[in-house]
Amino acid sequence: MTTTRPELSGALKEEAGKLLACVHCGLCLEACPTYVHTGDENDSPRGRLYLMRAVEEGRLAADSETFTRHIDRCLGCRACESACPAGVEYGQLLEAARSDIVAAGGRRGWTSRALHLLLRHVWPHPARLRFAFLMARALRGSRLPRLLLASRLTRLLPQRAELALALLDSSAPARLGEGARARGGFVKERDGEVGALLFEGCVTEGLFARVNRATSRVLDVNGCLTVAPLRQVCCGALHAHAGDLEGARRLARQNIAAFESAGGLPVVTNAGGCGAMLVSYAHLLEDDSEFKERARDFSSRVRDVSLQLEATGVREGARLDDRTATYDASCHLLHGQKAHTSPLRLLGAVPGLRLVPLEGSDVCCGGAGVYNLVETELSARVLAEKLSRVGETGADVLATGNAGCHMQIGAGSRLAQLPLQVCHPVELLDESYRRAGFYEQS
Repeated sequence: MTTTRPELSGALKEEAGKLLACVHCGLCLEACPTYVHTGDENDSPRGRLYLMRAVEEGRLAADSETFTRHIDRCLGCRACESACPAGVEYGQLLEAARSDIVAAGGRRGWTSRALHLLLRHVWPHPARLRFAFLMARALRGSRLPRLLLASRLTRLLPQRAELALALLDSSAPARLGEGARARGGFVKERDGEVGALLFEGCVTEGLFARVNRATSRVLDVNGCLTVAPLRQVCCGALHAHAGDLEGARRLARQNIAAFESAGGLPVVTNAGGCGAMLVSYAHLLEDDSEFKERARDFSSRVRDVSLQLEATGVREGARLDDRTATYDASCHLLHGQKAHTSPLRLLGAVPGLRLVPLEGSDVCCGGAGVYNLVETELSARVLAEKLSRVGETGADVLATGNAGCHMQIGAGSRLAQLPLQVCHPVELLDESYRRAGFYEQS
């Protein structure tokens, strides 16, 4: 039996102790990218929490311009959670606040309406979603976005349209090596003893299927055979971030059922945003008597591919002496899944790879799902700071563990005409294994 509740007030009541424990110390301020760039207290975590309390106490309307604007300007990176000594779980409160805004009809722009239509009528339906990504891949494969960007004709388009083309083009494979590509890693059906279940992700499988295949191959080489349950769906992160918590819950129930039927093995992800959402299922369904315990069990089994490789150990491949790489942390991998060092250890296991540190690698890139298309101006300011730091490293490859971060930084580098290739960390290890001859070649 599923119960419903007023999202914002319920979340605040559950977190009341932590909220009252906050002494407004300000440690979250410098961790917050939007506050750093605007200097507006209402664009800080503690400022937004104050606004949430004002709504909960009836002193401010949920559909007011002030509340909607400052809640929507939050990137949701959750860096404030890591900085907060009181342990306030800000991410859950933010999603609840956005749910309240939607319920009150606080968003009326065309961008919000378009997002609402996509999340309600495309994302929950696998066939429609596959078709949408098929069309996107066809456009990417035509090289039209790349040609338009190279010609600078996109400067004649609205900023969002130019960015959308750059985001799509940035999802194309990075050129990490020469010669034949590795074959194998088809993860739907495998022979042998399975060691883990792969969560493919909608955007990852739709635009970055190569990362899923690389993940499967790399784990296989390291003694962990993977399969991907057939009935899995979108993780629900985009729904939750947009305030559609009921939509996120429906998807969560489908995924829990799909992965239960495949056994109680580890659930491996290669996208920080998806992983953080899967980990949060326990909280998302805590009022659902049928799924409460099942959600807890599922969330406890979720781990990033870098964490899984720490468990299996990493076999050494061929040297990549020709690459200089840097690493940018996915916010949700870092703050949501607490994977601080495991991605760096994965990269450190690639022989010969020159890995240079990135100052501010723990700072959000400004992607945040569809934030870059909704809050374009502020997102661009956050991204410009990131690209400046990346340029200082002198790296020709940037590795990051989330599709959204990949597209955001890749799009920014294309628009700024920077010579940078973006990839997933596991792709570099996969390339090392390909050069070592571990795979059958096509």
